[in-house]
Amino acid sequence: MDVDDHRAIANRLDLFHQQEEAPGMVFWHPRGYAIYRVIEDYIRRRMRRAGFREIRTPQLLARSLWEASGHWEKFRDNMFAFADGERALALKPMSCPGHLQVFNKRTRSYRDLPLRYCEFGACHRDETSGALHGLMRARAFVQDDAHIFCTEQQIESEVCRFCDMLRSVYADFGFPEFVVGFSTRPALRAGPDELWDRAEALLAAAARAAGLHPRLQAGDGTFYGPKLEFILGDRQGREWQCGTIQLDFVLPERLGAEYVDADNQRRRPAMMHQAVLGSIERFLAVLLEHHGGKLPLWLAPEQLVIASIGEAQAAYAERVADAFAREDFRVILDTRPERLPRKIFDARERGIPLLIAVGAREERNDTVSLRYRDGRGTTLPLGEAIETLRPDAFRAV
Repeated sequence: MDVDDHRAIANRLDLFHQQEEAPGMVFWHPRGYAIYRVIEDYIRRRMRRAGFREIRTPQLLARSLWEASGHWEKFRDNMFAFADGERALALKPMSCPGHLQVFNKRTRSYRDLPLRYCEFGACHRDETSGALHGLMRARAFVQDDAHIFCTEQQIESEVCRFCDMLRSVYADFGFPEFVVGFSTRPALRAGPDELWDRAEALLAAAARAAGLHPRLQAGDGTFYGPKLEFILGDRQGREWQCGTIQLDFVLPERLGAEYVDADNQRRRPAMMHQAVLGSIERFLAVLLEHHGGKLPLWLAPEQLVIASIGEAQAAYAERVADAFAREDFRVILDTRPERLPRKIFDARERGIPLLIAVGAREERNDTVSLRYRDGRGTTLPLGEAIETLRPDAFRAV
């Protein structure tokens, strides 16, 4: 296995493992799950600011619902199906039918639209064993799944809103640029050609309004609608499809979604499926390989090592660690009777971006010595160090 493979990085940094007893699934270790939660919390804040309300839908649903939506015909070979007595059930491979159930539970007015739901949806897909590849292709994963119910007139503004958020999010993760693909009707699809003509024209116009210049991916759309795919390039020149926004007139029809318009007439909403990251597991794998395991300060499982230079400074090191921890920095304390070069080496081996050394001079002056991973260093008063590091340590929204 290549040393830059995310599985090798994970083993080196003690992030997660996989084993035969859970094929295609992940055992998250504390350090790996810390990164996972940072990503999840960050996306949750971004979605809340974008007007989405978080929901949670069941993982196990009646097969009849998947048949009604069309997913059973399309995805049944990749779905885990079960029987509960005489009733057939299946684990969800995606969250959209569940979100439609929440929408359909109330009578909706045009004044309610656009209505935006988001979910960290736990999904299962019965991938063949030969297709499994660490976090890149797994049988159990979580999608940052979101759906927008809106009128046709609102489609353009929703796509523009999504693209603006995507640019900011990807830049924060270290991807200032991306490529966009426009995926059109596949050979096997639901709905008449007239519906697809309208959906493709509306999504193409919205992409232009958002300032995108997508490349055509003929035939790569979903069975229910066309989509825009957002493709990231990593430091090794590889491309990864991550975010997506899809326009769907089919599922609202199949599952009976309606709203009441200004003339008191019942109408079908447009449904937009969107994900910023796609699978969180897969996106984390891309991040690990893109950064070579050297994650930026805000993403690192431990952001700071507070290291005493001598045994006499152990108490001051504890006080410094407490001061950073109270400000929500992820901190570990190193007061081992080791020389400072050894502590610096060990911190770098663990992928920790910053070591803060405290010796007799720092204790006397109430300062700290910052030692960055790239070799830079500076000495600051403790309070100033906290304020200086805060913007790089947290992604405020």
